[in-house]
Amino acid sequence: MAEYKLELRGVSKSFPGVKALDKVNLAVRPGTVLALMGENGAGKSTLMKCLFGIYHMDEGEIYLDGEKVEIANPDEAAKRGVAMVHQELQPIPARSIGENMYLGRFPVKKYGPIQMIDHATMFAETEKWLKELGLEYNPKALLGSLSIGQMQLVEIAKAVSREAKVIIFDEPTSSLSDNEVDFLFKVMNQLRDRGVSMIYISHKMDEIKRIADDIQVMRDGTYVGTWPAAELTTDQIIAKMVGRELTQIYPEHDHEIGEVILEVENVSSIHAKSFQNCSFNIRRGEILGFGGLVGAQRTELMEGIFGIRHLSSGTIKIHGKEVKITKPKDAMDAGIGMITEDRRGNGIFGCLSIKDNVGISIYNKHLKGGFVLNHPTINKIVDDSIKQLSIKTPSMNQHIENLSGGNQQKVIVSRWLANDPDILIMDEPTRGIDVGAKHEIYEIMEDLAKQGKAIIMISSEMPELLGMADRVYVMCNGKITGQIDQQEDMTQEKVMTFATKF
Repeated sequence: MAEYKLELRGVSKSFPGVKALDKVNLAVRPGTVLALMGENGAGKSTLMKCLFGIYHMDEGEIYLDGEKVEIANPDEAAKRGVAMVHQELQPIPARSIGENMYLGRFPVKKYGPIQMIDHATMFAETEKWLKELGLEYNPKALLGSLSIGQMQLVEIAKAVSREAKVIIFDEPTSSLSDNEVDFLFKVMNQLRDRGVSMIYISHKMDEIKRIADDIQVMRDGTYVGTWPAAELTTDQIIAKMVGRELTQIYPEHDHEIGEVILEVENVSSIHAKSFQNCSFNIRRGEILGFGGLVGAQRTELMEGIFGIRHLSSGTIKIHGKEVKITKPKDAMDAGIGMITEDRRGNGIFGCLSIKDNVGISIYNKHLKGGFVLNHPTINKIVDDSIKQLSIKTPSMNQHIENLSGGNQQKVIVSRWLANDPDILIMDEPTRGIDVGAKHEIYEIMEDLAKQGKAIIMISSEMPELLGMADRVYVMCNGKITGQIDQQEDMTQEKVMTFATKF
């Protein structure tokens, strides 16, 4: 038996203006989990896309079970036993779970020269694989009827159903609840016992310590090293990732909190199963946290305030005056900005440049003669944003889809900073972002609070919620079930008590 189930040797990949990978190596032992770690932009996802045949590498070699192989596309990867669970899901919500699981490899039955999809076999096989993983979903149900977390579990079942030798998990828990994470790790342990090798990409240190056998670190497109997971502390992993020690993840609270700037009173969704009778306020220069479990309706409440969702009742006051918000433009005109949770789905404009993604919120403010864009002014604003947030890009004209997930998130933050809102809603602002970039986002939030901005932060990461918020509201089942007003009173136990208060 070969020492390694999978090896990548000397992989290099360049894009216009940037070298994403520079002679990177990777090796996974049979029946083990290799955690692949590094800051956003380190090249982790690019390396995996080269392995999976999504990108054609400029140089390098791939070995499976000690044998050199060529993988030109994802179909070849699948045939060779390599499966990938992507960070950004691409589901077809209007089709069934079974159709999504067997997309591109439908079982068929022949009627002479005519071939037709064998739906009975497909649904039976889907049910078998779902049950093997303990998922009690109807294979004929529309995928769109599931939550994002449940869709992620179906994607994992799809990878397992291919009976893969190597499975790549790219940020698989970014949309999962704690119970779903526990379920995923149970499945991964079963796969490890069967001899399946796994590559696990995540920025969540507690997960890495729980599931990984080995840890490989990348930095700026290069290979740093590989170590047994048991030999590295969290601080050592961070230091290897960022090339320096981060002595304090969360900045000191050094901002002054002023008068109430936003009052939300008894707002309810038009949908009875969504948020109902929610009231809260936020002050100038305050970071207000919103905690709760998946499905608590925190995002939906903020989308209601921003005009994405319709309200059936309630009032919103800014500076003591009631405002009517029926669409996002109303919210923006009132001085509210919102960074959404789903970066890929409704955050970025993938086919546009960084300049356009930042500038789209301010183009109407910088016109010559009322209709011609003032490009020098816009260029300066965008360039300042790139420098302020340390966005890794050769130029502002680079397409945003060519950036790493973390750098895409920074561009979205830049968009709203350019618009200069008084109130900024940040929904899971550090989802899928590495620890170094998280620290930068936290410092930006602290700087905004010092400037008198009011920040509403939804976070499912308890340390982040407790480390950044001045006050915390907690939601459960569409209702605000608790409020913690003093930092010294904020504990995980208190938040969880309110988060489960049905």
